Amino acid sequence: MRQTQDGEALVAALGREAERLVAARPGGLRRVRVRSGEVAVELEWDPAPAGVPVVDQVPEAAEPAATAAVLAPMVGTFYQGPEPGAAPFVRVGDVVAEGAVVGIVEAMKMMNKVLADQAGTVAAVPVRDGEPVEFGQPLLLLERAGVS
Repeated sequence: MRQTQDGEALVAALGREAERLVAARPGGLRRVRVRSGEVAVELEWDPAPAGVPVVDQVPEAAEPAATAAVLAPMVGTFYQGPEPGAAPFVRVGDVVAEGAVVGIVEAMKMMNKVLADQAGTVAAVPVRDGEPVEFGQPLLLLERAGVS
């Protein structure tokens, strides 16, 4: 049951990212693929109307950003901030550096920092503050610009 909810949260976050990509690009959607691990959301733009030239390749810089997940390093309770009532370490839209603290997982009364294993922009936080998490569960989704 827990893995189903986690998977649904991840797919929802990927869906929101796909919606953002669709809104950012004019014209009929043909194909956009957003992937995190084994979960992917794929969209496709309609073919161009007759008489409109079709571009076969999109320049490298214009490719959508890849999405990666920061995973729970252990089973425990996830906290978004350093203490109750404090501001979260990161919010959607924040840019994080590799090694930055993005949360805490409490396990057996020990507070364990969760570090970003790569740099990126926070696209989604699919886990609520104070929610139990499992080992390997996505805690944060990062957009990594220019990575395919």
